[in-house]
Order: sequence, then structure tokens, then C-alpha cells
Amino acid sequence: MILKDKAVLITGGSSGIGLEAANQFLANGAKVIITGRNQERLDAAKKLYPTLITIKSDAGNQQDAISLFKQITELGGIDILYNNAGVLTQASNLGMPNEQHLKSAQYEMDINFLGVIHLNNLFLDMLKSRRESAIINTTSILSYVPSIIEPTYSASKVALRFYTESLRVHLKILKANVKVFELLPPVVATEMTADRSGKKITPEQLVKELISALKRDQFTIRVGDTRLVYLASRLFPKLAFRAVNPRKTYSQLQS
Repeated sequence: MILKDKAVLITGGSSGIGLEAANQFLANGAKVIITGRNQERLDAAKKLYPTLITIKSDAGNQQDAISLFKQITELGGIDILYNNAGVLTQASNLGMPNEQHLKSAQYEMDINFLGVIHLNNLFLDMLKSRRESAIINTTSILSYVPSIIEPTYSASKVALRFYTESLRVHLKILKANVKVFELLPPVVATEMTADRSGKKITPEQLVKELISALKRDQFTIRVGDTRLVYLASRLFPKLAFRAVNPRKTYSQLQS
């Protein structure tokens, strides 16, 4: 896929992986639009990269999505929709009648899964009209093996992975010229994982692999430890589960 002169929309682009993606897409000659819920962060991103277009928008809010689509249409449309926005909440009394746990699960599902479907549906006709276009969905290493301390986040990501695979085949059957990529990161060093110890990769490393895969039309992009967990989950599922859920994590459920 050629990135130069492509118009790219990155959700959740004001920090972390999204902001680094904006940086690297710009470096490859693309026009980049980012969204986020925090206007101060959007303003800071604009100062850092003056050619960025920034739009305040909540990836889990349907009215925001409709407004975003209208604004993007007025700007001339996009060639690439990068669904990067995602949220993670901590488990609380999993399996117990806890109202906050249900709200957290709904919050994760609205942004990590349903919000992606809504944006894709809004932009699909626009993307079909382009000579070369793409959708990038971010799933997770946890879409292969669930985390016992992040069960609903894991569930949202495996739902998105199945949806992404189905969407890719669906568009191929329809002979649509929309390429569907899936990015499967391991643990990345961002604010979301700041309280987590252990091995992490940088957003720069992750996005470098994403950009390289886009240029090669590699549709499933497993990065770092995700490759190992993917293979282990198929050949040695119990070993893969223990690798993702070491014994020390069990104490977090008891605290």
C-alpha cells in the first residue's frame, strides 16, 4: 500500500500509540487527522505537529461519530481509517452482582468494539470510492489468550478480532477495494499500562512494524510477544494461558 498523499484518520490520536502513528504517517507523506476527547491534548499535538488536523470526538459516542463523519466529508474525505482508540478498566468482583463492573464492561465494549463498527459503517462507502483505501483495527495479544484481571477488555478485543476477519472476507467477496488490516500489539508502554510491570515495547517500535506491514500489504500484524503467544495458543494452550496469567496476577483478584 502506498502511504504518500493518503488522508488518514486516527482515532485516539492525541497521545500514546495514536500520536506516534500520526508522527510516522506524516513522515511518510500522508495527510493526518486525529481525534480525541481531551481538547488540551489535541492542542498539544497540534503544536508538536502543526500540519495535523485535530477534531474533538469520543470514539464511543454515536452522535460524535456522525458529527465526525460530516466534518471529514467537508475536508474532502479519507483513504485510511485507523481505529486506534481503546480503553481498559480494572476488573472488580468479576462474576459478582457489582454494578460498577457492568458499567466498566459496557464502557470498554462501547469504545473498543461497538464504536469501531459504527465508524466503519459510516465511512465504508467513502473508502470504497477511493482507488486504494484501508481500515486498520487494533485488537490485542489478549484476543488470543484472555487476561484473568482484564476479562472484559480481553472479550472486547477478541470480538473485534473476529469482526475484523469477517469484514475482510466480506469486502473481498464484494470485490471492494478496501484493505482490512489487524494490528495485534503486545503490552505497549503507554499511560494505559503505566501501573503494570514487566516487558513492554515502545509506541515507536509498534508503529514502525505497522507502517512496514501496511507497505507490504500484510493484513494480520502480530508484533513482538503476540507472535509467540499466537503460536503457543494453538500448540500449547495451557502454557500460553500461564504465560499471559502468571501466578503473581492471581493475588490481584483477591485484593
